[in-house]
Amino acid sequence: MPPPSVEFRRRLRWADADAAGRLHFPRIFEIVEEAEGELLRDLGRPLDLRERTYDFPRVHVECQFKRILALDAPFRLVFTVGRLGRTSIRYDYRVFDASEELAVEGTMTVVVMQNGSPVEIPTALRAALAGEAQ
Repeated sequence: MPPPSVEFRRRLRWADADAAGRLHFPRIFEIVEEAEGELLRDLGRPLDLRERTYDFPRVHVECQFKRILALDAPFRLVFTVGRLGRTSIRYDYRVFDASEELAVEGTMTVVVMQNGSPVEIPTALRAALAGEAQ
């Protein structure tokens, strides 16, 4: 079974563009965080802070820009669970332009923490992220 993923399509918004009218580089990380939230929601993981018992701080991000995404241009983002470590989750993302050419790709690694310390990925969360039936 392939790892869980989410995909969404949208246009590069005014707030996402720099003065030259193309993707402003830090905005990709906000878009990726949006995808992470959608993935976790799809997996039935609570986003409500009052119900969460774990934190997921980012410890490493990578991004390679291959093509320009211009203001108001449509794009498609694919966000996937890339690798599960003992206490960490690496997500992979790819962004395709309107011609379906790879425009941006990268990774984001989060560490599972509880009470300020790294902990093993909980069994139910690991199963969900691995795409295993529960």
